[in-house]
Amino acid sequence: MVKSSPQDNVSFVISELAMLLERGNAHASFEKAVKGIPQKLLGKVPQGSAYSIWQLVEHIRITQWDIMEFSRDPDHKSPKWPEEYWPEAEAPENAKAWTDSLEQIEKERKEFVKLLHKAGDGIYTPFPYGDGQSLFREGLVLADHNSYHTGEIILLRRILGDWG
Repeated sequence: MVKSSPQDNVSFVISELAMLLERGNAHASFEKAVKGIPQKLLGKVPQGSAYSIWQLVEHIRITQWDIMEFSRDPDHKSPKWPEEYWPEAEAPENAKAWTDSLEQIEKERKEFVKLLHKAGDGIYTPFPYGDGQSLFREGLVLADHNSYHTGEIILLRRILGDWG
């Protein structure tokens, strides 16, 4: 039996967390959930739903940005909950706003994964600010949050007749 070192274990955890963030693992990835959505559906709020697809995507973007900035900047000020985490507009201004939001989500998710790799076994060390959060915890929160709302996007697509 080959023994693994603590560093091997940390590398494994970081790799698994990165795959969860980037691929969704047992869940559909964010990219799959938003791929090919017709522009006309982005602002529709189906009966019984609180949000449109656009609002869910923007909420993911804003929250992911906040988690990442909190994780790397002790002076970061989070938006006011809940109003500043949700866009008022039900639809994007234009196709560029939609594309920009998707690109920012991908870019910042990749940056967060880089933070994980850079931290190494420091992912478990509580930040010297906050109230006990660590990079590992924030990674789990980010994965959980994005998976939850990605599922909502898929559900809205199904309700709107636009999912497989």
